[in-house]
Amino acid sequence: MSAPARPVQGKFVTPAIQIMLLMWALGTVAGLYRFTQGLGAATAMSDGFPWGIWIAFDVVVGTGLASGGYAMALLVYVFNKGKFHPLVRPALLTSFLGYSVAGVAVTFDLGRYWNMWRIPVSVGHWNHTSILLEVALCMMAYTAVLFLELSPAVLESAEKGQGRLADFARAARPKVERALPFIIAVGLVLPTMHQSSLGSLLLVARTKVHGLWHTGLLPLLFLFTALAMGYAIIYFESIFSSVAFRRQLETGLLGRLGAAVGALIAAFVLIRFADLAWKGRLGLTVTSGVQSFFFWVETVLFLGAAWLFRQQRHRPSAQAQLQAALLALFAGSLYRIDAFLVGFNPGSNWVYFPTLPELLVTLGLVATETMAYVWIVRKFPILAGVAMPETRTAPAAAAAQQGVS
Repeated sequence: MSAPARPVQGKFVTPAIQIMLLMWALGTVAGLYRFTQGLGAATAMSDGFPWGIWIAFDVVVGTGLASGGYAMALLVYVFNKGKFHPLVRPALLTSFLGYSVAGVAVTFDLGRYWNMWRIPVSVGHWNHTSILLEVALCMMAYTAVLFLELSPAVLESAEKGQGRLADFARAARPKVERALPFIIAVGLVLPTMHQSSLGSLLLVARTKVHGLWHTGLLPLLFLFTALAMGYAIIYFESIFSSVAFRRQLETGLLGRLGAAVGALIAAFVLIRFADLAWKGRLGLTVTSGVQSFFFWVETVLFLGAAWLFRQQRHRPSAQAQLQAALLALFAGSLYRIDAFLVGFNPGSNWVYFPTLPELLVTLGLVATETMAYVWIVRKFPILAGVAMPETRTAPAAAAAQQGVS
């Protein structure tokens, strides 16, 4: 039986957090420059490239990296793999933070960001054929669902206090837990819709997206990468939190998942090559210059991750698991960036490379998400296997042990 989840003890402000605060400060300055000077002055975006790194990385890649909650809910609640339940809360937290940061990133990218509130409420003005509308609505709704899925941890922490807040938490938690099956069901549908729709966004750009990435299977391929990146981030988060907070490594538990993750990634590569062969585009993999190079980098990273994950079933190793997770995360991220930027060509007169303010804002958002994760796991019972602080002296503990025996 796994240990219950507990808050992590220790101080929040460490040297690593100080570095994150510096990145956050630089990102804040760059963000203020964007909002005071406008998109034209702060970014390299143009009519040819109407979206840049804030969409391609912060949103498209960011939501892929935030798919751990979706992947773990699918495993635990649909395939009934209850032994992985200790990994659910950390996965939900990374998903909630990732989707929240993606929502903030969209604010930076929009010219009229002050009208964002109209998206969920102006039903009469919706364009019902817009894929982008569906993505926006699903992402907003899924962020709210993730908060509800995490709320038992918040309520559990509040119950230990006194006063009205503690009374509210004690009354609310049983009701939320009874509603969780419905909430989880909604939380499985929404990311399935919008992760596949991120791929659908590129379907209309038939003449602009390179043939190595443009295919009618884009929705399926984006869904596969979301699941692969979701499981990979679970590995990364588990190992990172174990090392950073001195928890016991979950190598054995994660090893049981490796074969399935490896098979998922291998299936993605197989489907992609079969699709290229069916369309007669295999030659593009060696004749497309820069695009061919990035295609093969993606493929080698995916295959390396699949091979390492498959080994974990019989030879679990924390080092190999971290390597496999990083390869899968880099591969999925590169595939999505390539589809939206490297493989996107609006014409010979258009060029895009992110400006310094764009890069600083992105780094600031990553730092914000990292600091929020550390603060939340220190405040609320998210991580299992966290040791309780020693509150008794050694003689008192020995006496208590003798009394029990």
